[in-house]
Amino acid sequence: ERPFVVVLGGAKVSDKLAVIESLLTRADTIVVGGAMAYTFIKALGGDVGDSLVEDDMLGTAVDIMRRADASGVTLLLPSDSVCADRLEHGVDTSLCPSDAIPAGLKGLDIGPTAVSDFGAALADARTVFWNGPLGVFEIEEFAAGTLAIAKVIADLPAFTVVGGGDSLAA
Repeated sequence: ERPFVVVLGGAKVSDKLAVIESLLTRADTIVVGGAMAYTFIKALGGDVGDSLVEDDMLGTAVDIMRRADASGVTLLLPSDSVCADRLEHGVDTSLCPSDAIPAGLKGLDIGPTAVSDFGAALADARTVFWNGPLGVFEIEEFAAGTLAIAKVIADLPAFTVVGGGDSLAA
């Protein structure tokens, strides 16, 4: 049932490429979070600091965004990110625009504006497919975004499918 919203997270675009390809012609909206979002943001010319990026997938990311646009599919990237200089408990974090992360910092979770934007994209969904966490949810400082979107999805009166061990754990 439409609207059909896909939420994709995790680390690598290459791991989700087949899923993205398949859903580009089916979904109404594709929400991209997790580390894979930074490959898309860098492909758009954004500064992503030391965030995980698959440089060999930048052209593919541009192609995916072009095809989504041509198909009328909204591809939504996080507008802000929770950042830190390292991935560990107790680390100091800062909130940065996802396309203006300073050198020395990594985007490690979606920020509160992204949570709000993603939640709004999900609000009217009748079908949701979610695969992959939107941050490094195993570490408390980087769990809020994934957990907030999990709650949004759980509260929807929609048919939802959640796949992947990390997504299910969240």
